[in-house]
Amino acid sequence: MKLHLFSSIKAQKFRVALIVSALFISAASLIYSHYLTRALYVEEVGKMDVWAQAMRSLATADEHTDLNLVLKVINSNHTIPVVVTDAHGTILTQRNLHPEPSGPDSLQQLQQVAARMRQQGEVLRMDLAATDNAPHEYIYIAYQESVLLRQLTIYPYVQLVVVAIFFGVAVAALLAAKRAEQNRVWVGLSRETAHQLGTPISSLMAWSEVLRESYPDDELLPEMDKDIRRLQLIAERFSKIGSAPELQRQDVRPIVQQVAAYYDRRSSARVHVHVDLPAVKVEAAVNAPLFEWVIENLCKNAIDAMQSGGELTLALRRNVVMHHGHPYMQILVSDTGKGIPHKRFKTVFTPGFTTKRRGWGLGLSLAKRIVEVYHHGRIYVYDSQVGKGTTFAIELREDVG
Repeated sequence: MKLHLFSSIKAQKFRVALIVSALFISAASLIYSHYLTRALYVEEVGKMDVWAQAMRSLATADEHTDLNLVLKVINSNHTIPVVVTDAHGTILTQRNLHPEPSGPDSLQQLQQVAARMRQQGEVLRMDLAATDNAPHEYIYIAYQESVLLRQLTIYPYVQLVVVAIFFGVAVAALLAAKRAEQNRVWVGLSRETAHQLGTPISSLMAWSEVLRESYPDDELLPEMDKDIRRLQLIAERFSKIGSAPELQRQDVRPIVQQVAAYYDRRSSARVHVHVDLPAVKVEAAVNAPLFEWVIENLCKNAIDAMQSGGELTLALRRNVVMHHGHPYMQILVSDTGKGIPHKRFKTVFTPGFTTKRRGWGLGLSLAKRIVEVYHHGRIYVYDSQVGKGTTFAIELREDVG
C-alpha cells in the first residue's frame, strides 16, 4: 500500500512538473513572439515614415529634383498595404492590397479601405510645399500592418493551441497507459486469487463429504456447506474480472434482499439492517454474482463506518432518473456512520484510496468498474455528512420489456 501511494505521489508530481513546464514554455514563447512582433511593428512604422517622405518629395518634385532615390524608396515597399489620398479623399495611388480591388466599383472599394485604415489610426499626413499663389495642400498616406506582421501576431496563439493539443494528447496517453496497467494488475490479481482459492475449496468440499458420512446428523454441516458455497461464489466473482460477463434480464429485488439478509445475520447486533423494496418487479440486465458483489462491498464499507453500531438501509427505487430517454432504477445504500468529506466524493473510487488501517483500497474501484464498464450504469456518492452518515447510489438501466 505504501509503495502504491508513493508511486501515485511520484506520478502526480510528474504531471504537475509537466504542466508547469508547458506553461513556462508557452509563456516564454508568448513573450518572445510579442517582442518580435513589436520590433517588426516599429520597423514597419519607420519604413512608412521614410516612404511618406519619399511620396512628399515625389509630389513636390521639380525639374531639378533627382527622382532616382525617391522612386527606389517608393518601389521598395513590397509588403505594407498603403493607400494615398489627397485632402478631399481622392485616391492617388495604392500598393500591396490583398485582395486588390477590381471591377467597376474598385474606386469605391479603395475609398472604403482608406477610410478603415484612417479609423484605425494608421495614417500619415504630409504637408506639401505651399506657393504664393496656392494654399497649403496635404496628402494622406493610410496604411496597415503587413501580412507577415499579422501572421506573426497570430502565430503565438496558434502555437498555444498546438501545445495544448499536444499536451492533451500526451496526458490522455499517460492516463490510458496507467489505466491499462491498472487493469492488467487487477485482472492478474483477480484470476490468481480465483486460482489460489480453487484448491482449498475443493479440499473443503471433500472434507465436508467425509464429515457428512461420519456425522450425518451434525447441525454444523449445513452452515459449513453455506460457507463453502460462499467461497465458491467469491472465486467465481474473481474469475469474471477482466472478461466480459454475461448479462441476464432478471428481477433485482432478490439480489438486494439476499445481500441484506446475509449482512443482517453476520453483522453485529448493534447494526440494524433495513430493506425498502417496491412491490412489483424491477428488472434489469445484470450479472448476478458481480452485481451482488458491488452491493456487498457498499454494505461492508457501511458497516465498517459504524463501529459503534447504527442503521444500514438498502432501498430500491424504480424510474428515478432518465438517461438518453431510458428509465434508470436506483439502489441506495445508506448508513449512519462517520461520513465522508465532500472533497473526497470522487477520490473514494480511486484505486489505493482507503481510510482503513488494513485493506488495499480496491473495493470501490472494482465496484465502479463492475457497474460502469460491465453494466453501463453509474455509481457515486449520493450524499454524505461528516458524523451523520453516507449514502451511495447505483443507477442501472431498467428493463421495461
